[in-house]
Amino acid sequence: MAAGGFCKLPNGSVVVALNLPSPAGPGPGCVRFLVLAQNRARALTRLRNLGLRAVYLRGNAAPPTPDEITAVLHHPDGLIWRTTPDSGVQGPDLTQELWRPFKSLLRRPAPQA
Repeated sequence: MAAGGFCKLPNGSVVVALNLPSPAGPGPGCVRFLVLAQNRARALTRLRNLGLRAVYLRGNAAPPTPDEITAVLHHPDGLIWRTTPDSGVQGPDLTQELWRPFKSLLRRPAPQA
């Protein structure tokens, strides 16, 4: 089950954050998605339409941080992701990965000769 949460903005829109298991396998880490939408249902629908079929938001255990909200507000698509460590501990020794657009997951690798 995905951990996640949401935050309602003053203009009425919602930022939804979801932590999903890494598609790379049972290794450490997970993927955190941020979605900007008019409401929670539309945010989850956007993810489901892009191929993440079994995504549900139960509760508000891991809402987006102010830095995450700023990141998704400044992205033109309003849908970004990055890998995060499983422990959730943020420290100076952990290098923070940059946010990526969702379209980067959909790109095919370049053919090799």
